[in-house]
Order: sequence, then C-alpha cells, then structure tokens
Amino acid sequence: MEILLTIGGKEILIHDTIVNLWLVVIGLCIFSVVVNKKIEKAKVDETPSSFLNVIEILVESINSLLVSTMGAKNMKFAPYIFTLMCFLGVSNLLGLIGLTPPTSDYSVTFSLALITFTLTQIMAIKTQKGLGGYLKSFTEPMAFLTPLNVIGELANPISLSFRLFGNVMSGGIIMTLLYNALGYFAPLVTPFLHGYFDVFSGLLQTFIFGMLTMIFIGGATEE
Repeated sequence: MEILLTIGGKEILIHDTIVNLWLVVIGLCIFSVVVNKKIEKAKVDETPSSFLNVIEILVESINSLLVSTMGAKNMKFAPYIFTLMCFLGVSNLLGLIGLTPPTSDYSVTFSLALITFTLTQIMAIKTQKGLGGYLKSFTEPMAFLTPLNVIGELANPISLSFRLFGNVMSGGIIMTLLYNALGYFAPLVTPFLHGYFDVFSGLLQTFIFGMLTMIFIGGATEE
C-alpha cells in the first residue's frame, strides 16, 4: 500500500515498506501500552495470566541472552535489544499476511545498523577513556594496520544491514515469482515456503541481527 502525497505542487511517493514500518511501530506502541496496563493490574499474590507469562518468558530470554553475550554490566542495553528484536520479528513476519516487510527496504536495515554502529562508537570512546584513546586503538597492534582497522570498523554497519536486507528481500522476490508462475495452484505450494522464508528465515535473521548487535556493543565495552 503506497501513499502518494502532493505538497507544494510536487508529488511525493511513500513506499509501502515505509507505510508498513509505521504500522509496525504503531502496533508495537499500542501493544506495549496494553502490556503495561496488565502489569499494573497484576497482583503479586495471584497467578499471572498466560499472556503475562509469555511476556515474562520473552523478557527473561532476552535478558539471559544479553548477560551471556555482553555481560551483566551491560544490562542497560536490554530495552534497546528487546525493542530491536521485537521490531525485526514483527516486520519479518508481515509477509504472512500479504504485506511487504519493512526490512526488505535497505534504507530501513541500514538505519537500524547505523543506530547499532553509533552506540558501538560511543561505548568504545567511553571504554578507551576519551577520543584520543579511541583513535589510538586503531593503531594497534601495529601502526601500519590502521587503514585496515578503520575499514573493518566501517564495514560493520554495511555487512549487518546487507545481511538482513538481502535475506528478507530475496525471500520476497522468490515468493512473488512463485505466485506469478503457479497461478491458481500457488496455495498448494506457497504455505510451506511461507513457513520457511517468513517464519524460519525471518526469525533466524532477527536472532542473528540481535546477536551481532550485542557482540559489537559488548566488544566495544571491553577494556
């Protein structure tokens, strides 16, 4: 679903991936408000509902994964990691209901990778006790390796974004080609492929992106 706006006599096309991105963001915001209300109404001496049990399992799983990957000292990043993985998980599953996943747009995946990259650099500067120590770290273990170290650091957001974008976009292209090729027979075959490309591959890419984010940020916080 694309939106065409006319502003000042100029037409601006908002791609369906961006529209779906905002649908996911709005949906997750509403979901978070609902969860917060249920938590406020929950009583300590009563058994929590199945809904809250599922939420608790998700939160504890992310926290446990973060501690094992980044260490307990980095628990402050748990809200970001949890939000990131929820957004990616929901976005990658949109293909199941016939919507284009926002993550099939490179501008979306690159923006997420840039957020991770920015956090990584901020934490690296803090760990190295200032900008001078941070810049000096690129000359280690030997000064002539500085260009390679810089290129390697700049390549992280590119590889992180392309990995997610490429897998989601390729799955969408394959499914589109199959629907066009099979016609009326598509419903007999495509459900199994949706299970792979949208559910298995989508959730796998969510996990990989989240893990790499934790590894990059955790590595930047090491002395």
